[in-house]
Amino acid sequence: MGLSPRLLAHAPPIGGRQTLDEYLSHGGYEGLKKALSMKPDDVTQMVLEAGVRGRGGAGFPAGRKWSFVPKNTGKPVYLACNADESEPGCFKDRQIMERVPHLLIEGCLVACHAIGAETAYIYIRGEYPQAIAAVEAALDEARAKGHVGANVLGRGGRCDVWVHQGAGAYVCGEETGLLSSIEGGRGYPRIKPPFPAVEGLWGCPTIINNVETLANAAVIVRDGVEAFRSAGDDDTTGTRLVGISGHVEKPGDVEIDPATTTIRELIEVHAGGVWKGRELKAVIPGGSSVPVMPAAAIDVPFTYGAVQAAGSLAGAAGVIVLDETTCMVDALVNLMQFYHHESCGQCTPCREGTGWLEKLVTRIWRGEGTLRDIDLLDSVADTVGGAQQGKTICFLADSAVMPTKSFLKHFREDFVKAVEEGGSPVFRARRKRGAAAGAGA
Repeated sequence: MGLSPRLLAHAPPIGGRQTLDEYLSHGGYEGLKKALSMKPDDVTQMVLEAGVRGRGGAGFPAGRKWSFVPKNTGKPVYLACNADESEPGCFKDRQIMERVPHLLIEGCLVACHAIGAETAYIYIRGEYPQAIAAVEAALDEARAKGHVGANVLGRGGRCDVWVHQGAGAYVCGEETGLLSSIEGGRGYPRIKPPFPAVEGLWGCPTIINNVETLANAAVIVRDGVEAFRSAGDDDTTGTRLVGISGHVEKPGDVEIDPATTTIRELIEVHAGGVWKGRELKAVIPGGSSVPVMPAAAIDVPFTYGAVQAAGSLAGAAGVIVLDETTCMVDALVNLMQFYHHESCGQCTPCREGTGWLEKLVTRIWRGEGTLRDIDLLDSVADTVGGAQQGKTICFLADSAVMPTKSFLKHFREDFVKAVEEGGSPVFRARRKRGAAAGAGA
């Protein structure tokens, strides 16, 4: 509480875009000026000392990733900003792109200087037309004033930044699938190693960072390591943008100190509490791919370590709130339809396994399942991923498995009830309406 925003400081209201002149009046591009006066390795060291972890979900230290770029290969180096943000429940990156796009552009330029890149691509999902328009307009302003292009800030260095529009594939949010898409190919994830920092775009060293991660890079260089680390803790330094959706009175985004803000506070204070005066049933804290948390487990700070110790993952900070009326079978059907549809089909466990997960939970949802099907659903999830994660090239299969396993662990009674009562409440109500409409005809 009482935290001064950093990433969204001076941001206009939702629906407005901060212009270049407005951004400059609040210290915009001062971080880039400082970075250009430093050696590239010193900028990387600064980000390392700040301890900022990737805000796209994995939480890998950004400075450490930058340090993996090999030196003197004779190949160009690229930066790719992952602005795909297609995880269900996640929408915090769009606030940066739509409202303070110059902060993202400055972060890209700082990172390019640190890793020795002259070209950056901002890969924005196709379903974000407002974000695409805002970033493109900001880039036009930046090019016109010499912040982007052939002579950055008159210092002689070159750095081009381009928007690449995605076509709506969830798997392109995976970093190597994103690279394949930028190259003009099908969005297929790639086997690692080699890792993108060594062999990425067109076989050249490439760093991929999330929107919020790169925005933080600009803030770190501008304000200093100590100022950045004044929020958060050693596990999760700096502020975090969190998107809150689902059954709350005030869904939206908030910038928090993760070390002093609990999940309960996110819901009850920042989101106005569970809607309609109902009780909380469950929370999915990091986007739809992470394990669900029962209501009793939410009194933990929103740091990577604390949320993991409580049985889930902070992930991409998309907090989905489910009230007491929610049937978890209904919720899981929705998720499995998504993950099966979005599988690229490259790996057999994912291509076939997500299909079987959808079929089994749909069978239970429709009242056609048995108690044995609940055990079978759990068993298939183990086969697809489960405790032995990494059976597929990318994380999509595990993204389907983690909610499945956790839903069954914490809310098995909902699945048993759907079997015993002839389907989930939503399905039974739909069937009743259909019967009534048929009778009326």
